[in-house]
Amino acid sequence: MNRYIRRASVFGLLLLVALLLNAARVQVLQSGRYDDNPANRRAALARYSQPRGDILVSGRPVTGSRDSGGRLRYERTYLDGPRYAPVTGYASQIYGTSLLEQTEDGVLSGTDDRLAPFPLWSDLTRAQQPGGDVLTTIDRAAQDAAVNGLGGKKGAVAAVEPRTGRILALASSPSYDPQALSGTGQSVVDTWTRLNRSPEQPMLNRALHQTYPPGSSFKVVTAAAALDSGEVTDIDAPTDSPDPYTLPGTTTRLTNEAGGCANASLRRAFQVSCNTVFARLGVDVGLRGMVGAAERFGFNRGGRDRLTVPPPVAKSNFDTDMNGSQVALSSIGQFDTTATPLQMAMVAAAVANGGEVAAPHLVEKVTDDRGRTVARTRQRSLGRAMDDDTAEKLRTMMIDVVTSGTGTNAALEGVTVGGKTGTAQHGVRNEGTPYAWFISWAQAEGADDPAVAVAVVVEDAAARRADISGGGNAAPIAREVMRAALR
Repeated sequence: MNRYIRRASVFGLLLLVALLLNAARVQVLQSGRYDDNPANRRAALARYSQPRGDILVSGRPVTGSRDSGGRLRYERTYLDGPRYAPVTGYASQIYGTSLLEQTEDGVLSGTDDRLAPFPLWSDLTRAQQPGGDVLTTIDRAAQDAAVNGLGGKKGAVAAVEPRTGRILALASSPSYDPQALSGTGQSVVDTWTRLNRSPEQPMLNRALHQTYPPGSSFKVVTAAAALDSGEVTDIDAPTDSPDPYTLPGTTTRLTNEAGGCANASLRRAFQVSCNTVFARLGVDVGLRGMVGAAERFGFNRGGRDRLTVPPPVAKSNFDTDMNGSQVALSSIGQFDTTATPLQMAMVAAAVANGGEVAAPHLVEKVTDDRGRTVARTRQRSLGRAMDDDTAEKLRTMMIDVVTSGTGTNAALEGVTVGGKTGTAQHGVRNEGTPYAWFISWAQAEGADDPAVAVAVVVEDAAARRADISGGGNAAPIAREVMRAALR
């Protein structure tokens, strides 16, 4: 009799071990597969069972949570949603998340292990913590100036602190209200459909995800390449540049809108934006030299090397396989050269920062619900874009643009401002309304370092083609953003 009891006990023990092993297999080894299964509603119910952490600008929340009383209980709310949508993105029960709501979702939703007092125990119990907060680098006054400056015109503004890479403003127009995507009702679906079908593309983050031909604002890169390569050693010496300039291998003659460009010095050509001088300099530097210069500023960063702030940034392009005429056009920001506004803010910041390119970032730190810092963004460098001496010469030339060149609309009393205008042609046979660019930096009197670098692009389809210019349309916006940042 005892023998049968022993056998039954052993068999029962084996069944218990098998049950435990299977439970471990499901809960540990295969937990990710079950968590990601669309049919599993538990994760979504848990995610929205508590208020979401906040995104802060200048120390104050621009997000919140509302108790809807539904199964997906807490809905995201936004304070002045359209103003900060290019920073926060959206958090939707139906359509997921974007921008900071996406990249910092673990902290905001309370699922990040760093929020747990005892991370190992939290992993075992799979407990959800109260949502943490994300403190951004955005300066509220600079953001207001950027949004108000665009005034509903299609375009974007990016502003960074040159020495640290902190992003001070990130505006995109037209914008949208991310709160309209919170919830589960039919109105959310209708809003999503309307926004995505709109020809104005209000959900497109033009500051980070749209690339434009940079036009003459790219001449900063070409000037840096010419100086670093030794093609130009004296910015006040004649450059032996004809006007007009016949593009290599073609009969096409490149002309200028400004006068006095024939044989102009680099300083003069930069001040009045001579296409012929910079196209010829690009050819003299050569494809290899121009590609190297552009990439040192941050162009062509894609794939695993893609720039993230932490939301990913679209790749700015400078072609690596071109003939002579294409190099000439690319060197004045045309042909296939394209850049995001953030990239062009990085170009201006590199000049202001003595040639060093600080990695741009949008998050200052993240905290748990008790205010304890769990992570802080470290400042880092992406490398040198140019020599110290080259940066100093470019600073001088950019100051000349604002004091007596095409960028006088960006001047601020008692402040050293350097800038570069750009009017970029686009479309079939360049028939599209030009894009107006202005990139700049500003340094307060007596300050050790420039406080801000700005890039503005305006694509105003309502304006007359002849009225579009970087100095007229974009420079005043940059001026007000710099003024706000300096305060």
